[in-house]
Amino acid sequence: MQNKSVALVTGANQGIGFQIAKELAARGLTVLVGSRNVERGEAAAKEIGPHAHALALDVTDQASIGAAAQRVRNEFGRLDVLIQNAAISTTGRRAGLSVEEYAKTTRPANVSLDEMRAVWDTNVFGVLAVYQAMLPILRETPGARIVNVSSGVGSLAANSDPAFPYRAIFGPVYPASKTALNALTLAMAIELELEGIKVNAVSPGFTRTNLNGYTGIETVEDGAREAVRVAMLGPDGPTGTFTRWENQTIPW
Repeated sequence: MQNKSVALVTGANQGIGFQIAKELAARGLTVLVGSRNVERGEAAAKEIGPHAHALALDVTDQASIGAAAQRVRNEFGRLDVLIQNAAISTTGRRAGLSVEEYAKTTRPANVSLDEMRAVWDTNVFGVLAVYQAMLPILRETPGARIVNVSSGVGSLAANSDPAFPYRAIFGPVYPASKTALNALTLAMAIELELEGIKVNAVSPGFTRTNLNGYTGIETVEDGAREAVRVAMLGPDGPTGTFTRWENQTIPW
């Protein structure tokens, strides 16, 4: 078992996940770059530097998750921080459509159940599957942390306000998957609060990434900040919160 803290970031070969991994490595952590595509993961780890290691991890594949957990245990012997960042917004059905146009094809009345299942498989069930696989290792590390990367568009309180600017795109696919992720975050926080493992959700804001076809307005550096801040909180830090930079609480 190594002495340095170990962080695993899912979906870390690009976008916000890559930036989170890069910043954690710069803070002296050993960072495991979770990636479905091994080659992309290795390229990302090489770019981050010697403290980063590619970890083959497809959050929708139970065998891949199990193998990743085994490797974390055998090779690194500990896990201090788990950042669940891997997510998809569509299955590719919105090719050429704006966010607003795509939203119209995913109303409760007309949404494809296959589209909804596929997105939830990554954004909700994948998060729970990785949590279950990594929890035994996290439990062996005093003061471990779990950060779930959510989105403000999943806030029920915000979407119930007619003045909320993203209200028109709230629907069963991506936005509601983040609502479900928030519920999972709270359930995990409640489960682990007596063990001292903090579980929090963060919103990166509307960042320019592949997830939204690079239509976002903020940088990946901005998007990574809150996840890194919450991951590095001390023992007196909160649990069961939903925040965006800088420590602005988002209503559930």
